[in-house]
Amino acid sequence: MISAQDFLKQHPISDGMEERYTKPDSSAVGDAGQSACRGVKYAGHASRVRHATDNEDFDPRNFDACREAAFRLLDASARSTQTLRRRLLDKGYEDRTVDDVIERLIELGLLDDEAYARSVVRYCVNRMMGSRGAAMELRRKGVADSIARRVVSEVAAQGAFEEAAWELGRVTARKTRGLDRQVRLRRFWSAGGRKGHDADTLRRVAHELLDD
Repeated sequence: MISAQDFLKQHPISDGMEERYTKPDSSAVGDAGQSACRGVKYAGHASRVRHATDNEDFDPRNFDACREAAFRLLDASARSTQTLRRRLLDKGYEDRTVDDVIERLIELGLLDDEAYARSVVRYCVNRMMGSRGAAMELRRKGVADSIARRVVSEVAAQGAFEEAAWELGRVTARKTRGLDRQVRLRRFWSAGGRKGHDADTLRRVAHELLDD
């Protein structure tokens, strides 16, 4: 079984990766908040498209302009094909133009969903996340299910997710030393669930590190 540390050494996270994948705690947003967020997101999308189409120089079929917009987006942050496509459409470019640009970027090797997926999973392992958590993160990032399943399965076969669970257990055990056993277990199971680890692995780790 490969350790999380060895896995990360073999597949280093690119500079700025953690900042790119930092996200707010969704549990802090209720149904009303989510509805409001959707409304704001839709309004923002409409505003961007309206701004683009109001520009007399803007041509939604301009391949070169669309390609440059794609370059700027990729320079700012790595993205999946689906996410990049959505952002370009948000800017007002036509479907056909966006598809042509994406096809060209794939041909040039500048857009690679499998490489992107591996980068996301490396980040997840570094954050002591499990296979389920990594799969959810890939889905949130717009990675195709077939690619997500393959990458997650390969990393799971290397034992990186299990080692991440053990590392989470060691961190929790250290932080909760001296507390009541039930409190320690509850905090570990809560953290393990949030990070997407499977119950069997969490049970083994808890028995070894917290049953004292």
